Order: sequence, then structure tokens, then C-alpha cells
Amino acid sequence: MEIKPYRHEVKYYECDRMGITHHSNYIRFMEEARVDWMDQLGYGFDRMEAEGVVSPVVAIECRYRHTSTFKDIIDIEVDVAEITALKISFKYTMRVGSNTVCTATSTHCFLEQGRPVSLEKRFPELYKRIITIPNSEKR
Repeated sequence: MEIKPYRHEVKYYECDRMGITHHSNYIRFMEEARVDWMDQLGYGFDRMEAEGVVSPVVAIECRYRHTSTFKDIIDIEVDVAEITALKISFKYTMRVGSNTVCTATSTHCFLEQGRPVSLEKRFPELYKRIITIPNSEKR
């Protein structure tokens, strides 16, 4: 299965007084892209949450490489950097044209009723889809 990059058009309100996309917005863009990525797998976060499992962020890292501005289209590639029984780390590459504007990672755990839960055991079909995505560094 090929996952398509997520596209985000920078809105005016996402820019600071210098006309540059404010750094805090990239974390929101990551969330948008991650939700889209899960939807493309056919097993969205909404379904997971409806079945009682949440996936909070436990770590975030962003490296800002180039600016983006109002109306820029940011293509965001999402991949799995690492997956274990209890957590998953996503990596993001955000580009405007040929310029990489940000590279980032986010790490998430899985909780059911406030307790850690194994993704592999709780959602084996989803786990299998994730680990079989080509071109991933997770193995």
C-alpha cells in the first residue's frame, strides 16, 4: 500500500508578523498529516477512539530547515520511524516545492482506560498494515 503525502496550504492566521509560518503550527500540521495517514490505512484515530483506545503524544522533535509563508503548499510525508508493542514513532518530512521546511518526529503510546495497551494485540489488523508499509525504517 502506498501512502500519499498530506497537503496543507498555509493560512494567513498561521503566519507571524514577519509573514512566516509560526513554528508552533508545524506541530498541528504533523497531527493533520498523521490523522490523514491513519485514514489512508483504513483505520482512523476516530475508529480507534470509538473502540476505547487513545494515542497521546509522549515526545515531539522538530527541526526547522526553511521558511514557509502564506499560501505555500506544504507536502508532508509521514512514515513510521519505529514501532513497538506499546508505542509508535512517526517521522515527518515537510516540503514546499524542492525546499525541505521541517523534519520532525512524534512518539505516541496507546492507552485503554488509562492503561498501556499493545497495539499488536488490541488491533492486529492495523499493526500488520503498519509493519508491511514499504520504504519504512521501522524494521
